[in-house]
Order: sequence, then structure tokens, then C-alpha cells
Amino acid sequence: MSNAELLIEEIKTLPEDYTVEVLDFIGYLKEKAAKRQKECPICAKHRDPKTGELRFNAETIAGMQEVENMITGKTPVQWHHSIEDLNKMLEL
Repeated sequence: MSNAELLIEEIKTLPEDYTVEVLDFIGYLKEKAAKRQKECPICAKHRDPKTGELRFNAETIAGMQEVENMITGKTPVQWHHSIEDLNKMLEL
């Protein structure tokens, strides 16, 4: 018996007021699946197929943390007024 058939049999045994909750949950699952299909291809590539958890390598995690630190002000961001200023800084 398939999972779908088992689910149908289980739903048949529920009281009517619980079937409304099951329908609501099915709607939630459909929305979740639709959002996952719309996600960026990079995140989709790194999502665990069983748990749905994002799994990045250490380098990606470090880069994301660095960007978050810059956005929140934990890491100072230096702005350059010209390419010459940037070149001077890189030569140090």
C-alpha cells in the first residue's frame, strides 16, 4: 500500500473536525513546497533533501558571517573614494 493510500485510510478514520485541520496542514505543505521551488538556485543546491536544512561549506559560512558582521557594524567597512585609494590600500 502506498503512502497516499495509507494517508487516505487514516483520514477516513478521523472525526470531521480534525479533517479540517488536515486540510489546513496540506495547504501549509503546498505553500512550503512552492516557496522551495522559488528559492535561489544556490540555496537549493545546498539544501539537505531529507531535512530541508541549508548546509554550506565552511568557507561559505565564514563569508556569510563576515557580511553579516559588516551589516551589523561588528566589522568596520572601509569605503574608497577612488580606484587609486583602493590600490594604495591593497599595496600595504
